Amino acid sequence: MPEAHSEYPLDPEKVYLSMDELTLQTDEGPKTLKLGAWLNYDPVRIHKMIVKDKTLQVDQIEIYAPLMSKLRRADQEYYRRFMGLNVTIDFPGFDSDILAKIPFENDPVGFYKWWRKGKRESKVYLSKVNQYKLFQKVALMDPKIMLKKDLDFLKNF
Repeated sequence: MPEAHSEYPLDPEKVYLSMDELTLQTDEGPKTLKLGAWLNYDPVRIHKMIVKDKTLQVDQIEIYAPLMSKLRRADQEYYRRFMGLNVTIDFPGFDSDILAKIPFENDPVGFYKWWRKGKRESKVYLSKVNQYKLFQKVALMDPKIMLKKDLDFLKNF
């Protein structure tokens, strides 16, 4: 007869550490793992529980920092969309990597050239709202450099 094991339902009041056990529903039924193991098993789900659903509280240093690095490797597209302008980029004129939002805000024309004309759309995810903000600034500052599709996007936003 299989040994009965305890279930550890999510406690929204608790701040979880890596050794704390947590039972979550999976395709194979309930699964109990230490939170540190959940980071490897399903980092996107754990991230959504923390950030989107706000049902899981975790220690920022012990859990959240390693989770972000696992997320980048496990699902690059999800990570890129979540990070948006908070991703670091190698932007001309800076000695080291900087947050994408710095040139986005301070040098929209330069950012536009780097991002769109430099074919680096895959490096920084811009939501429709951020695309609109960028295209609007560039259209005011230097409309001649804009691609027709971006001018059309502005007209139809």
